Parts: sequence; structure tokens; C-alpha cells
Amino acid sequence: MMTLDEIRAGIRAARYITTPRVETALYLTVTLGKPLLAEGPAGAGKTELAKVLTEVLSTDLIRLQCYEGLDEARALFEWNYQKQLLRIQADRHEGRSWSEVAHDVFSREFLLERPLLRAITAPKQVVLLIDEVDKADPEFEAFLLEVLSDTQVTVPELGTIRATHRPVVVLTSNRTRELSEALLRRCLHLFVEFPGPEKEAEIVALKVPEADERLRMQVARFVAGLRKLELRKAPSIAETLDWARGLCALGVRELDAATVRRTLALVLKHEDDLRKAESKVSALLSVSAPR
Repeated sequence: MMTLDEIRAGIRAARYITTPRVETALYLTVTLGKPLLAEGPAGAGKTELAKVLTEVLSTDLIRLQCYEGLDEARALFEWNYQKQLLRIQADRHEGRSWSEVAHDVFSREFLLERPLLRAITAPKQVVLLIDEVDKADPEFEAFLLEVLSDTQVTVPELGTIRATHRPVVVLTSNRTRELSEALLRRCLHLFVEFPGPEKEAEIVALKVPEADERLRMQVARFVAGLRKLELRKAPSIAETLDWARGLCALGVRELDAATVRRTLALVLKHEDDLRKAESKVSALLSVSAPR
């Protein structure tokens, strides 16, 4: 079992800038074997937690992307009907009885493993990322709860399949709807906020080393100001990094109004947001100016 210091060292080695609160949450997730529910605004780095844990544990990442209408078949397993049909046709041609054919076609060979089953049957402990669980229907959330609690699934034709190694589970939510109390009770909870300007400047320094200190601090402060506006979509950390890379590619060493206006589409992806931000450029630049 890894110690908290080993988790911290692994996070640093993965080039992820975080806080003691996040480090503790990741450590307890691994140590206690409980799912981690990371909630917060889109783009704040929740999904990255699972990727970092994957690196820290030197294992594989299995991702289940949630969406409205996601059902058991797409998340857990389904039968390969085309392959089954071909086998049935071949076996019938050879004169085999249905009882013999059924024994073959409802075997593991014909089972298509989706993310949940792959995580349970993996030959080693893996990290299972259940991304944007709030987008799934409440009925799927109830099904998911049962699978995570028992770490096993029942396939009627095959019986119960139990996990050889309990996966490390990270769920993310953008809080587009309230999750059930049953799910909240069974998870460790972590609220992931956008970093402050100083922390985001550190992230830019790590990921975009060609940006000098003056520019990355200006970028971080300007983006922090954008996030305080009532935008349709607040800039993500990834978009901050894209902007910093774009500015460096253009040879920009310091922000000015003209540069911001011609590059702002790297940060804001909706026309309404761009128009709103363009009217605030001068004010945001004054706030982001070096102190």
C-alpha cells in the first residue's frame, strides 16, 4: 500500500500541480478502496485526477463517458450477435443440436466487454474513470451504484463475475443535476475548483515553459477575470494553456488590448461570450497587469 508521501511524489512526477486537500483525497481513495466523486465546474481538472492516479499507480485507465440514455448494455456488456449468428449457422450446418449450440454461443468468447466489465475482469488493478456521471439518467446511476458496491456483475448465461482486483474508481460531475444521496454516501467527495491566478500561473509554467513569468502571470490573471463574468462557458485550464501556447507561437511577451482581441477565440468558444469579454478587455488588462 502506498503512503501519502509516495502519492505526493507520484503526483509531482506526473507533472500535476495540486493542493494538500487533493493529495489527501487521492491517497484515501487508494487506501480505503472507496470511489472518489470529484465535482466542480467543467474544465477545472477533474478528469485529470484519474489520469494522474493512473500514472501514480503505473496501471491502465478505463474510461466510461456518461451521457443521457446510457444503458447497461453500453456500460457493462452485450453479446456479439453477429458472431453468435455465424456460429449458429455453422453449427446447424454440421447438424448439432440447439442445446449444444447454445452452450457455445453464450460463452465468454462471444461477450463484448464494455468499460465496467473490463475494469472488473482486468488482470490487475486499474483506474476506472466514470466521467460526467451527472449526464446519465438517475436509473443508470442506481444500476451503477450496485455494480460499484459489490464489484461484481451477474450475466444470466454465465453466472456472477467477481472482480479479481478491485478497481480504483473516480467519478466526475459538472453538477448539472443533483446526484442521489445513496451515491454520495458511498463515495469520498472532493470539490475541484478553478485554481487561483498564482496556482494557474504555476500550471502554465509547467506545461508551457516557453512562456516567461510576466506573460504567464498576465494570462492567469486575465483568465481569472474572465471566469468572474457571466459567461456561457468559463475558460477551462486546457484553454488557458492553449492561449499561452498560441501567444508564445506569435512571439507575444506581454498582453495588450489588440493582442487579446485577436487571440481571445482560443479561450472563449461562444460568440456571445466573446462579445461580452471584448467589452471588458481594458478593465481585465488593468487587473492582470504586473504588480
